[in-house]
Amino acid sequence: MTEEPQRPDFNAESLYLEETFTDQQVGTIRRLTPVDSTGAPDAARPVIYMGAAQAMTAAGPIPLNFDIQAESLAEACEKFAAGAQAAVEEMAVRLDEMRREQASQIVVPGQGGGQGGSGIIGG
Repeated sequence: MTEEPQRPDFNAESLYLEETFTDQQVGTIRRLTPVDSTGAPDAARPVIYMGAAQAMTAAGPIPLNFDIQAESLAEACEKFAAGAQAAVEEMAVRLDEMRREQASQIVVPGQGGGQGGSGIIGG
């Protein structure tokens, strides 16, 4: 018996109107305003602010996305720099964790636990 694939039903109960603001230099702020299925504002849910920027690394630019706890667009603008800095610090921690994981996965010849041998075929 095979399962039918799940349909991606659109949730009309959790709609948001999305607006994007940019200073064309540092980044963007997205304001997500809750609305009902008719598009009218839904005052029962909070407005959400999200920031986006790029961090330049040796490997090139890395996108940063972060929540901004704010009650207004003006407050979101004020808190943008702190949110971006926190996102950069979180990215640095994640990169360090990934480096440690990669370093711990180094395979040393002869330590295969009896699997595969030396890799030399002969007879």
